[in-house]
Parts: sequence; C-alpha cells; structure tokens
Amino acid sequence: MIQEHHPLAKDFPELKDRIHALKTGSAHFARLEREYEELDKEIVRLETGVEHASSADLEGKKQRRVNLKDELYALLKA
Repeated sequence: MIQEHHPLAKDFPELKDRIHALKTGSAHFARLEREYEELDKEIVRLETGVEHASSADLEGKKQRRVNLKDELYALLKA
C-alpha cells in the first residue's frame, strides 16, 4: 500500500488561496502548517518502514496530525 502525504492544499483545494494568504500573513498559521507538514512526512516515513517507531508512538503522531489539521481548518474557515 502506497502511503501519501496529505498537504493542506491537496486536502482542501477549494481553500488553496486562503492557505497561501495565511501562510504569508499569519506567523501562527505558518508555524502550525509547517508542523503539520513535517509531522505528515514523518508519519509516511514510519508507515513505509523508512523509519521505525512503536505503534503507540505512531498513533500519537497520527492523533497530533488530526488535531493540527482541525486547528488549521478552523483558522482557514474563520
């Protein structure tokens, strides 16, 4: 099974312009978005076996990714 990255612009294509505007206009949004993207890439590396972690650690990272995505989406819709 091929694991894919989940960049915000891919998951929310209708919000692409808003994502760009907030990335350049809001330090808080930009920091959260960077953290989300880095975490997403780390999860893909773990799921594909490039890196290793315990199941609990992987699940914790996935939960953090969901929480970040929810927070970013709220900021996008605000």
